[in-house]
Amino acid sequence: MIVAGVMSGTSLDGIDVAIVDFTGGAWKLLAFRTAPYSSRVREAILAVSNKRAHTGEVARLHFLLAELYAEAVLAAAKPAGVRPELIGCHGQTIFHQGAPVPYLGRRVASTLQIGDGSVLAERTGIPVISDFRPRDIAAGGRGAPLVPFVDYRLFRHQRHGRIALNIGGIANITAIPAGARPDQVIAFDTGPGNMVIDALVSHASGGRRTFDRGGRIAARGEPSARLLQRLLADSYYAAPPPKTAGREQYGAAFVRRLLRLRLSQEDLIATATLLTASTIWIGVERFAGALLGERCEVIVSGGGARNPQIMNHLRAMLPARIAASSEYGIDVDAKEAIAFAVLAHESWHGRPSNLPAATGARRAVVLGKRC
Repeated sequence: MIVAGVMSGTSLDGIDVAIVDFTGGAWKLLAFRTAPYSSRVREAILAVSNKRAHTGEVARLHFLLAELYAEAVLAAAKPAGVRPELIGCHGQTIFHQGAPVPYLGRRVASTLQIGDGSVLAERTGIPVISDFRPRDIAAGGRGAPLVPFVDYRLFRHQRHGRIALNIGGIANITAIPAGARPDQVIAFDTGPGNMVIDALVSHASGGRRTFDRGGRIAARGEPSARLLQRLLADSYYAAPPPKTAGREQYGAAFVRRLLRLRLSQEDLIATATLLTASTIWIGVERFAGALLGERCEVIVSGGGARNPQIMNHLRAMLPARIAASSEYGIDVDAKEAIAFAVLAHESWHGRPSNLPAATGARRAVVLGKRC
């Protein structure tokens, strides 16, 4: 079965499509392509992400994104000469609050990913599985992280402990002890990945740049030890997993607070870069420290794997071998899109694909809705 996995994450850089062949019980990546978001689409998503927004804007964007996803899938499939038999689409998260909070006399956890699966199915003529997170929340989980199910399959090793680290808009880890069972996996969001850095770069450049290419701006700055200490005092980093983070913590309000400080743009970006690495280190050391050592491997994917400043900080902090996922046969940019192809494939066959040890769900459940 050939499945297209579609991922558009909190970094808002665009739509990743991975086309994966599951024939014969194994899997093979046939094609990968990124369709960048236009600045107008990116701004529209930001305008409805954890913001007061008119329901009409949310509804129109819900349908528009599905059109863009369809175009991205077809554009990825055509040069490869393949036609997917199924699409797994994560959608664009505009709100995620996996932990229940008081609401109208109840305690409610909630999440919302937009990009309508029915539109995507109609435009491509291909069945779609989308809206993966709500079923896990309904089962008592946080709705995230979901990728650890795939990390466990990709990276479990009988003799070596491994930590799969993805640095997208948010950073998250999947800690897999040597020979681990699924219930022994530890996985959670460590804190900001590229999200804060990207927002600061966009502000500094007047929107002309959306990320710190090669970590060059951070390299010109000096991190503020005082600011970093204050940021690391956030109770999130000491809270035990399961836990998730997102734009609700590290979005516009967080960045506005940083911009009020009397620091140069370079120093702010250098501090945000060190914050990303430091919170990863804290998460690993506090909750997966037993894996660390000379036989531990930290396998890094996501856009942050291409930021030398983040990677250098991590190498200085973590007593483990640190390498990009590409060394293990997984493109650093493609892993999460591959993951949603895997999750869709599992759902299509009626198999559960959340890891309760990672999300906190009461049980493993079949994820997603079919269109």
